[in-house]
Amino acid sequence: MPAQSAPRVLPALGKPLAEVVALLRFTRRVFAAVLASITGRRFPLAETVVQTWYAIRVCTLPALAVSVPFGIILALQVGVLAQEVGAVAFTGAGNTLAVVRQASPLITALMLSGVAGSAICADLGSRRIREEIDAMEVMGLPVVERLVVPRMFAIVAVAVLLNGVVMFFTIITTLGVSVILQDLPPGSYLASVTALAQISDLWLSLAKAAIFAVICAVVASYKGLRADRGPTGVGEAVTSAVVTNFVLLFAANFVISQVYSTFAGGPIG
Repeated sequence: MPAQSAPRVLPALGKPLAEVVALLRFTRRVFAAVLASITGRRFPLAETVVQTWYAIRVCTLPALAVSVPFGIILALQVGVLAQEVGAVAFTGAGNTLAVVRQASPLITALMLSGVAGSAICADLGSRRIREEIDAMEVMGLPVVERLVVPRMFAIVAVAVLLNGVVMFFTIITTLGVSVILQDLPPGSYLASVTALAQISDLWLSLAKAAIFAVICAVVASYKGLRADRGPTGVGEAVTSAVVTNFVLLFAANFVISQVYSTFAGGPIG
């Protein structure tokens, strides 16, 4: 039996590995195109501005809509835990640290993947099935440089900006819940923030948002450019891009958090 099942296992493992290798090669092409567009002074600035404004319009309200209930749940859970362990004075510090380090970059990344990333994948996939990509390649136009690079820069810019907005609204939500529902003095809540949170946590949050945005843009573009079989194939590419992004984002968040905690963990890392 093991000898008979081995040939079936190898093809099953070979396809995901080939997909990973192809994605890594595409990532290398994207960064090479970034370098070429900058050094060649042909960076598509106008397209980047258009894509940035589009991402802001479609991602801001959903991100804020998620940040408010997330802040409510976080404040209630941290508040209950702080009361049980007798650390009510550190409620503000715990809420803020959780928001800055984990919540805001993850909320931003998930919104970008689900909204902007799916739009990028659908756009590029539609261009592929309409043979626009093939026409660009025949004319010798750099597809990655013209289409992928501006979208990646736009997503990174929006991720950094949106991360700050989500962070602010989530912290304000946790403050309101702690003061109104848990009767914590707002002065002591805000005073405890500096007990655990540091400026390095803010830089970590911004770096996470930028890295997550790069992953989102690269995966969405990769899936979109490989779409086939008409509209059905585009829909499957969008679904695959969103799922792949979610998996990679959580994996990247785990790795970055562990590395940060190991080398610069701060008061609790």
